[in-house]
Amino acid sequence: MYVEIRKAGFVNKGAALMLHAALQQVRQNLPAAKVVMEPGRAKSPYPYVNRASLGLYQKAWLWRAGIPFGDLAAFVPAGIREQYGVVLDKEVDVVLDAAGFAYSDQWGPALSEELARSSKRWKKNGSKVILLPQAFGPFRDQKSKEAVKAFVDNCDLIFAREQVSYDYLTEVVGERANIKLAPDFTNLISGVLPAYFDPEVHQVCLVPNCRMLDKTNDSIAKGYAPFLQRAAKMLVERGAKPFLLIHEGEGDARLAEQVSQAVGGLPILRETDPLAIKGILGACRGTLGSRFHGLVSALSQGVPSLATGWSHKYQMLFADYGFAEGVLDINLSDEELSNALDYLTEPAQMQALSSRLQEHSAELKTRTQAMWDEVFALIAQKQGVRSEKPLAVAAGR
Repeated sequence: MYVEIRKAGFVNKGAALMLHAALQQVRQNLPAAKVVMEPGRAKSPYPYVNRASLGLYQKAWLWRAGIPFGDLAAFVPAGIREQYGVVLDKEVDVVLDAAGFAYSDQWGPALSEELARSSKRWKKNGSKVILLPQAFGPFRDQKSKEAVKAFVDNCDLIFAREQVSYDYLTEVVGERANIKLAPDFTNLISGVLPAYFDPEVHQVCLVPNCRMLDKTNDSIAKGYAPFLQRAAKMLVERGAKPFLLIHEGEGDARLAEQVSQAVGGLPILRETDPLAIKGILGACRGTLGSRFHGLVSALSQGVPSLATGWSHKYQMLFADYGFAEGVLDINLSDEELSNALDYLTEPAQMQALSSRLQEHSAELKTRTQAMWDEVFALIAQKQGVRSEKPLAVAAGR
């Protein structure tokens, strides 16, 4: 059995964490499965060296001008394909798509249209298609709506990560038995604390997000860095020992440098291992962040957290953890910001919030496990029909 992990990446650490979370579940529940991923160039989100480090097979997948040139690999004998670790699209039995947040007008219709085309192929091949918990919508563009109708018809299970995403889907296609709710699934995987982490130096973690500059209106985009600087300055004045953590790429790094320099030089941690990032976020005393999976990593471990965000997924995440007031408006007053930061620095408030988060985290983990149980029950049905054919998982943003 082959398992394809589709659209997972290694640059965005949320996508990488979803990849590890999906891999862990597949390898625990399907130990004989061979995991596959589509190829990417050296500077793509999924270069060969990273895929090889996880022992992933290569999917023959190349589309140009709407033509699937990857299908030409079928002319290569199966034994040679196996020798080079190449798997055909038609050899996939089950697709697990964990794109995170890709199918939305905020990214344009192209990604939804690609899923519609691909899922049509998979359905024709007899493959099962499962969209793991992710955010969806809004879908106001007519091209997006048509694509949504198509991929919903082609998918066996679709898990919206929260109610707003569920509503965006059902506004287009109506209530469907295959559309369900389940929380983000990275909450079950454990982090690994790197040896260089110093709890005496690294106490309150700031996680910037360059998407706050290009996915928001002009007022928020211009006010985001000053907001982080205000928060960092207040934390320094309280002796809270703030530090910055890079969750993705150079855009986040530039923001971190800007904030650090503005308040006299805060430590900046640059970590490439998503499990180490989760370990760091679980070990610090509090977080103020704008990276969705960085916030999941903190909240799911009971770490007091505050957020700013650029889509509905942030508000819904904090609502799931019973702390809707933790999502901040960057234009709040200094007094309001100071009061919010008490959640990260005042022991009594920190303890009360941590207990609340842990209680909600336990319930969300139970729901995540139930989601996986349903996924693997469906896969077991598929194995019973065609036990010698492969499986696919898709993960991403």
